[in-house]
Parts: sequence; structure tokens; C-alpha cells
Amino acid sequence: MIPFLIVIFSGLSWSTLSYTLPSAPIGLSTGNDPLKLILGGENVGLSKNGTLEPLVQASEPMTDAQHSILVLASKRTNRPDILRGFRRYQDGWDISNRHYWASVGFTGSFAFVMAVLWLVFFGLALVVHYCCGWRVRIKDKRLHHSHRICFVMLLIFTSAAAVGCILLSVGQGNFHGEVIHTLKYVVNQSDYTVQILRNVTEYLSLAKNISVAQIFLPSDVMDDIDKLNVDLNSAADTLVDKTRENSAEIRKVFSDVRSVLITVAAVMLLLALIGLVLSIYGHHNAILVFVVSGWLLVAITFFLCGVFVIFNNAISDTCLAMQEWVENPQTESALSDILPCVDQKTTNHTLVQSKQVINDMVSVVNQFIYTYANTYPSQDSKYYFNQSGPMMPPLCYPFDNKLQDSPQCGAQEVSIANASLVWKEYTCEVSSLGMCTTEGRVTPEIYTQLVGAVNESYALQHYTPLLLSLQNCDFVRETFQEITSSYCPPIEHNLQVVNAGLGLISVGVLLCLLLWTFYANRPQREEVFVKMRFVLPTRVCSSFKMETHSCLQ
Repeated sequence: MIPFLIVIFSGLSWSTLSYTLPSAPIGLSTGNDPLKLILGGENVGLSKNGTLEPLVQASEPMTDAQHSILVLASKRTNRPDILRGFRRYQDGWDISNRHYWASVGFTGSFAFVMAVLWLVFFGLALVVHYCCGWRVRIKDKRLHHSHRICFVMLLIFTSAAAVGCILLSVGQGNFHGEVIHTLKYVVNQSDYTVQILRNVTEYLSLAKNISVAQIFLPSDVMDDIDKLNVDLNSAADTLVDKTRENSAEIRKVFSDVRSVLITVAAVMLLLALIGLVLSIYGHHNAILVFVVSGWLLVAITFFLCGVFVIFNNAISDTCLAMQEWVENPQTESALSDILPCVDQKTTNHTLVQSKQVINDMVSVVNQFIYTYANTYPSQDSKYYFNQSGPMMPPLCYPFDNKLQDSPQCGAQEVSIANASLVWKEYTCEVSSLGMCTTEGRVTPEIYTQLVGAVNESYALQHYTPLLLSLQNCDFVRETFQEITSSYCPPIEHNLQVVNAGLGLISVGVLLCLLLWTFYANRPQREEVFVKMRFVLPTRVCSSFKMETHSCLQ
């Protein structure tokens, strides 16, 4: 049960999310597994001849902070480790470390020990009480006063058990609601990631169909787009499948937990109330059944209390670990294996391919402008449509030869953002034959094709930062920050309410069991009346004999 909750707060499928962006070039062999290709291990860039090659960055002197490993939640997780002879655990939050789970499990040991001690000692007490006839005897002078005190205490402990049942019911309801709310949030974030990938795939596919006056993208670029789309679709499908699978399993587990807690609350409440009534009316045989049932149920409640103490500590550890990771996302830590983030200055193959496609579409547009729009072809040329007037400005490349952002456009260039407005002034009116009848460099049909290429480039350029935010874990960091600030506090609070309810139920019913046995065995009114009726005739008879003897004398 605990690992599923850890999955929620570690990112429902963040390990899968990290797979969604290829970081290995298509030319590198990564096997047939699309996830291995998506995860990758090398960042790529363009070589001098234009081919994709792994980036080799100059090594920089590393500081002590870069050499250090961040121990997440180190102070909070400093607990005795059962597997190491109760020595202190000092490796911090790490769900892949069995010693971490051993130290977390130690936090519930008190409740587990109480459950075992209760089973053994109260079981022995029941055997001695009912089999050996051992009784707690109180002198007759103090009997009435002791029964009154016992009755008042029985009411108090029954009320405490009832309050515990109410706390347990309310706490588990709120806890279940917060967990499902958190789950929905993480699933929505996963869906958002999938939507980004779908959009990129769609725009890359549309880029293949972009043409300006029958000038298309190079064939090798189209082949790379096809291969990249296959990888992106596989990654998106895998993320969707794993998210749905994990979500269904988590919902099932927490539904089962909720059913168990509701059952415990209802059964313990009925046990406390019926046991109180039976002890008041002195039904010895019936109370025995409830005492034995309560003996076992109290042990189960102690055990559940220990489980939820472990649960609470594991969640608190995870929330604190995520908070510390958010503050130090690039430092190596236990979350580095789950979220293999890369440096923000590097790019993966998807980003390289997207930028390359953008520049290629700009090249297609500028090729037409330089070759046909801003020239005067002969009338027998298929690109002649009586173009005239001022020269049409070419499109500015958003990225340079190294696919880095260009500082600014030239004086005679137009950017992708405003190209459609500027070029509209260079559009002529055409006759029925498709020839320009007014001054202009392009026909309305070609202008539409140019605008389509610009819009496609703008769309890819718009989604590039989103892809980068996924790969360098900015998106994950923002999600974790939202979870730790908005979702962790109410979940931890509701878990404390559940633990308080289980504790009250355990202690309350435990003390009720002790008092039931004592209070149910008190002398009843009928027994007192019989005793008084036996004593009263004896005294009257003795008095009558004395008076008769006196009269005869």
C-alpha cells in the first residue's frame, strides 16, 4: 500500500514522463524498446557537415556543491534501522533502499508490540478468569461505591471509543478524498504532457506537407520526422497506459483501505455500545462472546494504528524530500534515479529536430522568395505571374547554424511573428488566368502557402520551450512544488486524525473490556433481594422465640 502512495508523491509516472523526450539521435542504436530510445543517454547537436552527433561539452571545474550528494530529509529519516541492529539510519529518503523502509517500519513498532502484548497477556487473563475462577473481590462496605465508579468509568471509556470511531470515519473520508484529489492532479499533469507530445507530433506531420510553389522539405528531413513521430507516439502511448494502470491500482488500494477503516469504525462502535448494554444488564454468557471478540479486534486496531503511523511517516518523508529536491533540482540525490533531469543548456533530439525543421521551412520560404518572388522570370516559366514592385523581405531564421536562438533579425528580414502581416502588402490581385493585375510579388494562393509555412514554424517554435521544460524537469519541479504546498499538508493532517481515531478506539475498547468483565459479574438486584429475604425471617424467628420464652416465665 505504501509504495503506491509514494508513487503519487514521487510523480505518478514521472519516470515514464522522463522517457517522453528522446535524447539519443536516431542514428544511435538503442534497441527496439522505444522507452530506451526516449530515455537515451546522450545529448545531440549538429556537426559541421550538418549531421546529428553527440554533443561534447568542455569540462568545467566542479565545485564542492556539484561533487556533493544531497541527502533528502536527512534529519527526519534519522531513525533506528532494524536491519542494522538498531543503528541510526543516515542515508535519507530513498524508496529503493530497504534500510529506509526498515527505519520507517520501526516507527510503527510500538503499536505492533502493544498488539502482541495485548493478545498474550489479556488472553492469559481471560483463561485465568474463566477457567480458574479467579475474581476481583471487593468488601461489602465498598461494593456499592465501587460499582458506581466502575459504571461511570465504563460510560467514559465507551464515549471515548465512540469519539474515536467518529474521528476515524471523518478522517478516513477526508484522507481518501485528498488522495483521490492528488491523484487527479497528477493524472491531469500527465495528460498535459501527453497533449504536448501529441501536438508536437501533429505539427511535425503537418510540416511534411508544407510546400511553397511545389518546393518541399528535403526528403531526409521528412524521413527523420517520420522516425521521430513513431518514437513520440510510442512514448505518449506508454505514458497514457502506465498512468491509467497506476491510477486504477491506486484507486483500488485506497478503496480497500477505506472499506477496512469504515468496517473497523462501525464494528468497534457497535461492540462498545452493545457491550455496555450487556454489562449493565449482567448477561454473563453474552458478555463473554463480546469480550473475546473485542480482545481480537483491539489487537487488529493496534496493528492498523501501527500501519498508519508508518504510512504517515512515509508520506511526510516524501513530501519533505520533494520540497528539498525542488530547492536543489540539479543536485544528485535519490530522486535523480527516478527523475533523470539534464542540464538546462543541453537539448535532446526532439528539440534539435524541431528546431531543424523550423529552419528548413524558413529555407523553403526564402528559397522561393529569392529564386522566384524577387526575380523577373521569363514568361514561359511556370513561376512567372507578372510579379513586380518592391522586393519582398525574406524570413528571419529563428535559430543559427548551431541551433541556438538568433539574437535578432536583420534590417531587411521579417520575423515569424509578423511575417503574415508584412507579406500581405506584397500580394497582388490576380486575373482569371492567375496573373497579377496589380503590383505585387506573390499571388494570393502563394501567400496562403507562405503563411501556412510560417504558422507551422511558429507552432513548433511555441512548443519547443514546453518540451525543454519537460526534459530539464522544470515541469516536474513545478508539479512537486504544487503537491508539497497544496496537497501534502491536508493529507498529513487527515492521517493524524485517522491515527488519533484508531488510538482512541484501541484504548477505549481495551479499558471497556476490563470493566465489562468486572461490572457484569456484580451481584444483581434479585440476588440481593434473595439474600435479604433469607436473613430477615431468621431474625424475626429468633425475636419471636425470645419473646415467647419470656412470657412463659
